[in-house]
Amino acid sequence: MAGGAPAQEPGDDYRCGYIAIVGRPNVGKSTLMNVLVGAKVSITSRKAQTTRHRITGIQTIGDTQYVYVDTPGFQTRHSNALNKTLNRTVTNTLTAADVILFVIEAGTFGPADKQVLELLPANVPCILVLNKADRNKDKTTLMPFAREVASQHNFAAVVPVSAKQRFQLDALQEEVRKLLPHNPPMFDEDDITDRSEKFLASEIVREKVFRFVGEELPYTSTVLIEKFEQEGNLRRVFAAILVERDTHKAMVIGQKGARLKEISTQARLDMERLFGGPVYLEIWVKVKSGWADNEAGLRAYGYE
Repeated sequence: MAGGAPAQEPGDDYRCGYIAIVGRPNVGKSTLMNVLVGAKVSITSRKAQTTRHRITGIQTIGDTQYVYVDTPGFQTRHSNALNKTLNRTVTNTLTAADVILFVIEAGTFGPADKQVLELLPANVPCILVLNKADRNKDKTTLMPFAREVASQHNFAAVVPVSAKQRFQLDALQEEVRKLLPHNPPMFDEDDITDRSEKFLASEIVREKVFRFVGEELPYTSTVLIEKFEQEGNLRRVFAAILVERDTHKAMVIGQKGARLKEISTQARLDMERLFGGPVYLEIWVKVKSGWADNEAGLRAYGYE
């Protein structure tokens, strides 16, 4: 989905840099990035730990290229190899960023938010983003809440937004632009992500597993694209959903295969919308016990 380095010569005022989006699970980080970029490059669901990779979303507006980096929600409840890998992704992204968006829910600041706040490096400018501000019915409490949270870190700005309602996003981008370094663009102006179509296909299937299996399936499932082929405008995708146990496999397949069929249909439709052409999709469900606690295996499945 990325076409390589841009050919144009930017002006002296051109700004470009990496913007890390961080926060505890389920504060709307992926939704925020998708809306800012204008395309669904990071999957979403109501289930924590939906985002497991460092996902890049690119938006080019005039003389500014915003390279947003969505991160997994920082994990504190589990300590297997998968969660350690996710947390390492968060900390590595923070140190490499030019700007950080620390996202919390407007009106809510708990221990999990505090733990992420303590990770913020002092030498990287950070904006406090109060997401879901439209849900805060008593607006008189929002500013005192914002001041209380802002007092705990040297934030460059505080911006209340609603990613779903697209509220205050222009104001947020303007604050980000002020903090970006003067750099030439890193990507073509039409690029929306640096991730491959094969990677995006695996993420789309995983999103549908989370959406249609819901709370029944433990977090220890992942998706492996075993083959990705393109013939003209047609993509052929062969995917495997990996689970820990036979009981989990039955959950994904559903009665008479109905749930797996729904996962396949909705994943195919999303791929066709994103890739702009027809998709042939086959999905199998396989049992792979212990995959989430095997560091070598995690690397084989694309975890950094």
